[in-house]
Amino acid sequence: MKRMEPFGGLVALCCLLLLGLPLQIAAQNAPPDEKPDEAKSAPKPAEQAPPKEESSVTDHSIRIGGQTIAYKATASTTLLKDDKGEPTALIYSTAYTRSDVKDLTQRPIAFLYNGGPGSASVWLHMGAFGPRRVVTENAEFTPPAPYKIVDNESSLLDKADLVFIDPVGTGFSHAVGKAKDKDFWGVESDVKSLAQFISIYISRNNRWNSPKFLIGESYGTFRSVALGQYLQSTDGISLNGIVLISNVLDLSTLSFNTGDDRSYIFYLPTYAATAWYYKVVPDRPDDLDAFVNQARQFAVTEYAAALMKGSAITDAEKSDIAKKMSRFTGLSEDYIIKADLRVNLPQFQAELRRSHDLTIGRYDARFSGITEDKLTEFAEFDPSFSAVVSAFTSAFNAYVRDDLKFGQDKTYEVLPGDPGRNWDWKQPGNHGFPAAPNVEDDLVRELTENPHLKIQVENGYFDMATPFLATEFSMDHLMLPQDLRSHIQLKYYDAGHMIYLHEPDLVKLKGNVGEFIDAASKQ
Repeated sequence: MKRMEPFGGLVALCCLLLLGLPLQIAAQNAPPDEKPDEAKSAPKPAEQAPPKEESSVTDHSIRIGGQTIAYKATASTTLLKDDKGEPTALIYSTAYTRSDVKDLTQRPIAFLYNGGPGSASVWLHMGAFGPRRVVTENAEFTPPAPYKIVDNESSLLDKADLVFIDPVGTGFSHAVGKAKDKDFWGVESDVKSLAQFISIYISRNNRWNSPKFLIGESYGTFRSVALGQYLQSTDGISLNGIVLISNVLDLSTLSFNTGDDRSYIFYLPTYAATAWYYKVVPDRPDDLDAFVNQARQFAVTEYAAALMKGSAITDAEKSDIAKKMSRFTGLSEDYIIKADLRVNLPQFQAELRRSHDLTIGRYDARFSGITEDKLTEFAEFDPSFSAVVSAFTSAFNAYVRDDLKFGQDKTYEVLPGDPGRNWDWKQPGNHGFPAAPNVEDDLVRELTENPHLKIQVENGYFDMATPFLATEFSMDHLMLPQDLRSHIQLKYYDAGHMIYLHEPDLVKLKGNVGEFIDAASKQ
């Protein structure tokens, strides 16, 4: 991404002036017996207090991998300013730093966030890598409070110091001064604000010479690639590694746009994995990996070729493809033919378990929920989100106040709707006709200009929000030379979008990311 212009909104001061106006009129028209001093002593409008940073530091310890780690938790807000020195935002973060480290140049630091856009970092924080995590049911709805919060043996704190960031408008982060939250809701402004936060953090904490990593999930992967390029090209900060969890770099690959059949191709292996999970495929094999490989091969060859024919496909060809699709997806041939071989995601969610009056999850297809409208064509909700959102929300709100001693009088916004609804998707450097948001060029540039950069991508077989074949396609079409292509590793899990909801894969995820940090820090 090329250098972005300063951000910040404008707020009129008319209200303050108008509040003072009645006092002036009253003084000019005071009755004869009123003393001038009484009029002068009338209260004036209170000036808005300048925004202030807040911080709470607490000491803790945790046992990970057989070793006891003492660490400091710093829950704080960091003040951002524009190029004129005017305050624009307070960014909330939770930082975990090991207490016994003497040489910070040997201690990696990772900056973590979720996606949305418009999500707080609570998911990676309380689900995956923070020192405390909330326990949820596997592929089932987690019962209401009290929720169980436990030490997280899969925390990355044994590998790196961790800084969880909430972008403006999420968590406790918000605009200040003349700025508004919406000024930060866009590809460019979001990247610039997080880059400013990271630069401030590493300056204040003497981390300029520490190995540095970005870890993002979902839209956080899109953000990581754009942010990494901005840090590298604008702030002179080259990263050691980027971890992309449930990745999307080209949003058009998820869109099911008319005339663009790629999404149907990319989703088919994920449909197949889901059908395998629910045991609705004929002659179901025991090996999920082998079955997914067969579905992947079918999707990129016969299925892709059939869709490329468009309306020129013959009835016989359509029938043949529908039969093979039925074997992989568990959908009936009749349904597939009526869909013209193109079943989009909400349709698949609603149709696969219709006979059981159940809708399957988008974030994690292993979750199912009751279908209210038995005749609905499209999924009415996402059971995998509904199943865990209360647990994460309640657990973090309790933890940040009880353990971290922060935010007693504040509201923590987990996933507010306004940022996503009002997100500015424009990107710098785009020429010609508007295109779908895409940061693949940024990734190519990062790897080219920093040939030591390492990338690791985590993919869930049951992730129907960001299907793994779309990621494979993106990575295979960066057209990098082989020595740089080898810097990108892809890992796979028997889990969904939030890989850590499946505890065996949480352990596997920690192992993969931990090894990645070790290797990228010592190159």
